[in-house]
Amino acid sequence: MSASLLPGVDDLDFTARTTVDGPSVRVVMTGTADLNTQKQLEAFLAGLHTCAIERLATTVVVDVRGLEFMNSSCLKRLVKWIFMAEAELAERRYRIVFVANPKAPWQRRSLHALSSMAPELVTVQE
Repeated sequence: MSASLLPGVDDLDFTARTTVDGPSVRVVMTGTADLNTQKQLEAFLAGLHTCAIERLATTVVVDVRGLEFMNSSCLKRLVKWIFMAEAELAERRYRIVFVANPKAPWQRRSLHALSSMAPELVTVQE
């Protein structure tokens, strides 16, 4: 059964929502993540990390197929989140899987750069 994990982000141009199903947490991001949403995104990702650890999640799937654009400030928030997950003890660490839109070249470039930072932790599916 799927349930909401934490309050999402509901900005005019950007949304982020979470659900949990067993040992997996799913995040769906849509719209445009830019300077207007970077603080909300940072708080959301910190809450997501805490919930994933508390629920002993093994995987967090981040579906960004509906994300039109993410600026460098918001990408830095994703980097910070990845480093938080990587810093956890092995038994508490969860994998991060980005589901990308193959028709969005910026996603391929940006997400593959994120996956190269922590290849044992982060993967990209198109």
